[in-house]
Amino acid sequence: MADTIESVGALLDALERRRENERKVSIGWLFDQLGDRTYGPALLLPALIEISPIGGIPGVPTFLAGLIILFSVQILMGQRHLWLPGFVQRRRISHDRLMQASRALRPVARRLDNWFHGRLVWFTQSGWDRVVALICILFALTVPPLEFIPFASTIPMAAIALFGLSLLLRDGALVLAGLTLAIAGIAAGSYFLMS
Repeated sequence: MADTIESVGALLDALERRRENERKVSIGWLFDQLGDRTYGPALLLPALIEISPIGGIPGVPTFLAGLIILFSVQILMGQRHLWLPGFVQRRRISHDRLMQASRALRPVARRLDNWFHGRLVWFTQSGWDRVVALICILFALTVPPLEFIPFASTIPMAAIALFGLSLLLRDGALVLAGLTLAIAGIAAGSYFLMS
């Protein structure tokens, strides 16, 4: 089992690991590489996938929102190690694609690790991670109806990504940024629906 991951660079290192001579790795094995308390990565990775062009594929945003809800409920329950359904764990990913994605993200990871850490840490400690999980559930529940409007689910997923990043980097300022983004998105959506 890996040590707890506390930087984006360490997250990429974990994703690059593989068993010798394996061309594909299972999602379950990758998840095990993320360590015992995988709260930040578990929220961050699905949200980032949804924000990417993959999020435009019908059904993908709702599936990813379901994963976020599954993880968030477990965070609320105080689980030490997050559980994945067997059919998700058994899915396999090309290690070469993971390496390509990791190399592309390295410059961004270095910047994130340098810019964001150690501010308002108490927003990311015990108790607050459950508040973040509850907010993530509420935002993820908005994704299925928003999926009918192209890329409308990007705003709640971007907020969830900020929450995941805040737990990963132990930076409470990112929790506040996620809340600000979410409030702005709710306000804009309400204005759009009422006009």
